[in-house]
Amino acid sequence: MIIKPKVRGFICINAHPQGCAVNVQEQIAFTRAQGAVTGGPKTVLVLGCSTGYGLASRITAAFGSGAKTLGVCFERPPTDSKTASAGYYNTAAFHDAAAAEDIYAHTINGDAFSASCKEQVIELLKNGIGKVDLVVYSLAAPRRTDPVSGEVYSSVLKPIGSAYTAKNLNTDTLKISDITVEPAIEEEIAATVKVMGGEDWELWMNALREADLLSQDCQTVAYTYLGDKLTWPIYGHATIGKAKEDLDRAARAINVRLQGVSGAARVAVLKALVTQASSAIPVMPLYLSILIKVMKEDGSNEGCIEQIQRLFTECLYNSSPRLDQAGRFRVDDKELNPAIQAKVEAIWPLVTEENLLQLTDYKGYNSDFLKLFGFGLASIDYDAETTPLVASNF
Repeated sequence: MIIKPKVRGFICINAHPQGCAVNVQEQIAFTRAQGAVTGGPKTVLVLGCSTGYGLASRITAAFGSGAKTLGVCFERPPTDSKTASAGYYNTAAFHDAAAAEDIYAHTINGDAFSASCKEQVIELLKNGIGKVDLVVYSLAAPRRTDPVSGEVYSSVLKPIGSAYTAKNLNTDTLKISDITVEPAIEEEIAATVKVMGGEDWELWMNALREADLLSQDCQTVAYTYLGDKLTWPIYGHATIGKAKEDLDRAARAINVRLQGVSGAARVAVLKALVTQASSAIPVMPLYLSILIKVMKEDGSNEGCIEQIQRLFTECLYNSSPRLDQAGRFRVDDKELNPAIQAKVEAIWPLVTEENLLQLTDYKGYNSDFLKLFGFGLASIDYDAETTPLVASNF
């Protein structure tokens, strides 16, 4: 079949296998060019390993440190008539690259929130992979089934206390208009914390600790985003913000339990990027379009792999990591540079449908979005017939 992007709202419902492979290969090449991560990890568990920051973490661990990696993801395989999800193709490409360099890699395609998935990971670690010295928690999902009660919780993207009205870019029509998001009720706040908070991170770390599968001096990190003035109402003082606060609580609780192995748990604050998740959040497409333009002009723009390279070298494996007052790793320093934010805030009220392409880098935003699914890469002939079937090597 000929595979071209099928975009529905804020999501692309198909993916290109060769395009995803090129995307993975580009990230591996970047990691290789940086040289080895001094003191980097040896055995790594990545929860949410197939796209975005989770994929970049796995690449940095494997190709920057030579680490054995065990990944967990929940991805759709291909059929004769339908492509796989991008994460499936990404993971297949990662496995091919790891095998070519004799780097150990194993992936479980299943629900990381479930007790059965945790049991499967523990069994694999016990039967040969061994203790882990780094656990990366990079799960992003709209819903979660409680492993004990069986109740399904769904997250919402809403402000707290009062409605929030802001300028918004419709990426289907390129129309700009105000959007109003009604405030969340208490049940929605609690459900969002259940899905996006730190409870599942704690469950994973407790299970690994009780199974004696954490190395001495092991580390674990969970990813978050905080933002600044423009994104604060929908991120900070909002349901997502409450979930992020719960990550901080979980980090403190995990740290207490890791004392026996001198381990450490921290939240890492990363920069805003074009991801499947961020595309769904009101305000973010326009904010990112402006931010990308400003940071490119400044020479400071970064993608997932650049961010995670700095997380490893400047924070996780650095004797003087960049920490904030809450003890979080900060890798969003370039985005939150006051000069960068001042320029973004100055452009924000001036953007209209007529000047969108001049005042922002919407083209860059859209290119980054399509690249997530393997599209828009110069080296791929998207008019050529190709098969969606890629052999499962994980």
